[in-house]
Amino acid sequence: MGGYSSGRHGGKRTTNDMHVLDIRKIARSGLLKPGCSFSWQWTRGGEKIASIGLRTETDRVVLDYRSRSNGDEWQDMHYPVYLAWSGCNYGGQRAWWLCPAAGCARRVAVLFGGKVYACRHCHQLAYRTQREQDYDRASSRADTIRKRLGWEAGILNLPRGKPKGMHWRTFERLQAAHDAHTNQALAGMAAKLGILRGRLGL
Repeated sequence: MGGYSSGRHGGKRTTNDMHVLDIRKIARSGLLKPGCSFSWQWTRGGEKIASIGLRTETDRVVLDYRSRSNGDEWQDMHYPVYLAWSGCNYGGQRAWWLCPAAGCARRVAVLFGGKVYACRHCHQLAYRTQREQDYDRASSRADTIRKRLGWEAGILNLPRGKPKGMHWRTFERLQAAHDAHTNQALAGMAAKLGILRGRLGL
């Protein structure tokens, strides 16, 4: 059984940094029936980087994996995560995890890996957009407009002309917004580069 190494060096963690157990995906795979035993894997570049064993019982799923933090010894982890159920608008029931972290029991769809799989609040995780710098958000917004205009992604790529069939007024409005976001992103990047150069004494 592959392990999960908890602990991340540098910066606060976001939800994108973590391995996730999404009960919706597990339910869609038909694996929430009592008696099911299976392995859930994570891959990167086609290579397995971690896995976890799960065994479904009545109203709970037992997790089985190994964990270590910051290079410490591997530790065997084996514990149940209880389930809750809610009705769906079109019939049937939807499954939820009850966060197994001590004192929590929040009803959530996703658990995030660590020494213990727990909810976002218990791991004190932010969504990636909450950790983005202003210039990152500006760059993302500019790229959204570039996609709508049919331009190549990336604010350093040259802009192109008006898409066929788009009104000039719409194009000019989008182009102005794109340029404003691009200028904000480039100014932020330049400022950050200046700070880094100062720290390095360049």
